[in-house]
Amino acid sequence: MASMERKREICSPLIPQRNSSRKTSAEIVSEARQSLRVQTTQRPFTPRDGHRQLFGNSSVRGDHVNRPQSTFSLDAQNFDAPDSRPGSGTRLSPLEHKPKFPGRCGTGDACKAVPKPPADPLNVKRGSAGAGVQARVRLLRTGSLPTLPPLEGNTDVTERINQGPEQKQPSAKRHPGTDHTKVHGGPHKPGPHRTASESRIMQPGVDSGVRPTHCTTGQRTELGNGDNAACPEESADSSMWNNTIGPLLQQLESVAAGGSAERLCDLCDRLHGTLAEADMLGRHCKRRSGILRTLFRLIDHNSARLNLLIAKLCLALCVSGNNLLNICKLVFQISRSESNDILFQNNSIIDLLLSVLHNEDVSTCGEALLYCVGTLKFLSGNSAILRLLLDKNCIGVAQKLIQGLHAVEEIHFTIAGHILVQLTATLRNLADHPDSRPHFVSFSVLSELCLVLRRHRQDQDICINISRIYSKLSSYSECRVALAQTPDCYRLFLELLSKHRQKQDLVVRLLFTLGNLTAKNAEARLQLFQSRGCMHTLLQVYDTYQRRDASLCTPSQTGASSPGKPPAPPASVQEDDDVLVKLVRVLANMCIHPAVGPALANDATCIQLLMETLELRSVQESEELLVNVAATINNLSFYQEQSSVLRHSQLAITKLMLKLVLSSSMDSMLEATRVYGNMSKSKDVRDFIMQNKVHQLVVTLLDSKSTEMCFSACGVLTNLALDPPNRASLSLEGAAAKLSDCLRDFGPGDWQLAGQACQALWNLIGGDSEKLLETQERETLLETLATYLDEDKALKWIENEDMRDLHGACWESEFLPVAQKLMKTLQPPDQKD
Repeated sequence: MASMERKREICSPLIPQRNSSRKTSAEIVSEARQSLRVQTTQRPFTPRDGHRQLFGNSSVRGDHVNRPQSTFSLDAQNFDAPDSRPGSGTRLSPLEHKPKFPGRCGTGDACKAVPKPPADPLNVKRGSAGAGVQARVRLLRTGSLPTLPPLEGNTDVTERINQGPEQKQPSAKRHPGTDHTKVHGGPHKPGPHRTASESRIMQPGVDSGVRPTHCTTGQRTELGNGDNAACPEESADSSMWNNTIGPLLQQLESVAAGGSAERLCDLCDRLHGTLAEADMLGRHCKRRSGILRTLFRLIDHNSARLNLLIAKLCLALCVSGNNLLNICKLVFQISRSESNDILFQNNSIIDLLLSVLHNEDVSTCGEALLYCVGTLKFLSGNSAILRLLLDKNCIGVAQKLIQGLHAVEEIHFTIAGHILVQLTATLRNLADHPDSRPHFVSFSVLSELCLVLRRHRQDQDICINISRIYSKLSSYSECRVALAQTPDCYRLFLELLSKHRQKQDLVVRLLFTLGNLTAKNAEARLQLFQSRGCMHTLLQVYDTYQRRDASLCTPSQTGASSPGKPPAPPASVQEDDDVLVKLVRVLANMCIHPAVGPALANDATCIQLLMETLELRSVQESEELLVNVAATINNLSFYQEQSSVLRHSQLAITKLMLKLVLSSSMDSMLEATRVYGNMSKSKDVRDFIMQNKVHQLVVTLLDSKSTEMCFSACGVLTNLALDPPNRASLSLEGAAAKLSDCLRDFGPGDWQLAGQACQALWNLIGGDSEKLLETQERETLLETLATYLDEDKALKWIENEDMRDLHGACWESEFLPVAQKLMKTLQPPDQKD
């Protein structure tokens, strides 16, 4: 292309996209030689859903019965009693005596009071043992494992109960459907002679007089210290409970009976602060069950602020299972009202929600994660909270969750899809903030989303959300680079376009993203073109929307669709236009690559669709589309090989362009004039222009104040003046005088335009300036040329030395050669030497 662009002979008009504002020298010289132009367009509009719900009205999930609901009732009865015994229907009563351990027995009677298990349970008769074993299995299946004594031989359960306070569970996952605290104490010593008091687990919420402890002084059993004095840690905890926490809980229960929600909020705040100061938050809080039970009873007050404080405290106490789900639902319910957004600001609840996303697993807490992410989706619509989410590394947490969702088993695939709908919608909102872009790049979120698309390509809700993220971020260079480096992203986008080509809002965003990727990246243009099925898919989408548009424009073709045909996309002409605008832009950008342009110029289907668009559409209804089509044809016109389809169709294209030239739209006139500038190399095209009086309009365009318009008009006139009969017609329109005015007015600021005006004048004069120029006009033109040919005078208005050097380079390459040639033609014979 570089060699082609340097050939500035008479019949080679230059039609570059230039900016009249002053730029760096490198940009000036580069743009002066840039003939193929990149097309730009607006990003598709993303309407905000006015209703806060998990799945919007446009969701393909519709009102499906298995779809998680956004509306539900929630009260204290929905919560499980914390660390409760299995629901067997009979509540166990606490023992009324304080057991004495065998090692401390002082009398035989005391020792006899302690029940002992059979020495070998396997020796018990089958008939009497069956009911007992079944009952124990039933308890284990329905209850919380750590609250039950271990079955003999069940090492799994035994090991979990025997874990000391410093031994963590092998996984941070919570058990679904239960909410239990850890049992603190030293390790069990297995054996057949363990007493009941050694193997018994204290009932939650019951003060039996024996406390688990971390203290290791003296001889101790699993549940207490025997006759030894209480250790300092236990004493401190008991003191904190008796003096502060217990009274606070009593106040909460008292105020709950008839006090105000405001008072309850203050007490909850005090309780949270007290527990935090005492380091009693989390699952290690020994009387956690009593605290939770009190909090759950407050939920029925229906105060958004109070419920959010309750939820914050429950999450800080690490509820799990059904209680975690209901707390997440409670927070979700509060976040559905925009008026409650203020409650989430300057509040640690967001940190706790992000912690849930970071730590929980979809296989055990899928629905809780769904409502947790749904809450963040709603909140991210608030600009103030959006900033908070970025500061709290929401994008990093989302990336980790996405990676976890990649690995879910097939049984959890549906709930993973529901979560991803909420998560991608949240990321879509985060992408609006300019500070989010470095996070998207550094956490490789754009690549992770490609993996999501591959796995969930059937889910249109997920696909549309991710396409919205890409359409937003691909407008920025750092995100374009990150996305372009994702393996096979072009192939993936093409597959989605083919699969969902009837879904307009998805198609338009994928095409917009492809247009951004190919706008300034030559490698991206080639990679997209070389992707399997590229042109077939793009032209198939083009044909799908083109045919529908044709039926809308032709009354005889309207009517119900034939049976068996796919349902028609939305009937809005504007939406259909938007798809074709983005698609044609992709074609225009791709054909800039020298390995792609000739192939497209010789693609009969491509050329036919472009011509059909020109024929079917009007400038009034589809101006941007027709401008893009004209720009694409202009780019393709640089690859007019003798056998190319475009070369054989150039006269037909010229005729179709006539309505753009004659329109009132300056953009349409400009693009059509550029096409005429290239196509007028053909004698047939030049004859058509002259016969239809288009040359008169072209001469008039020289009066425009737009340098782009004047430059394009100069290109057309350069070619029209090749034919001697045309010179007289152009002269009658005053073309020479107007070209001289363009040179005088725009020369110092635009040397490429000045050079093109000189070329048009040189062709127009044809070696006989006396016939076409009045004496005064010739002298004025000679004076202008003399001034501009003096480099010092021509560049004296540029103060910056670097810019002066660069403008000088452009002046030397674009203006000087043709101006010198024109100067010699205009000078009298005795002065030409």
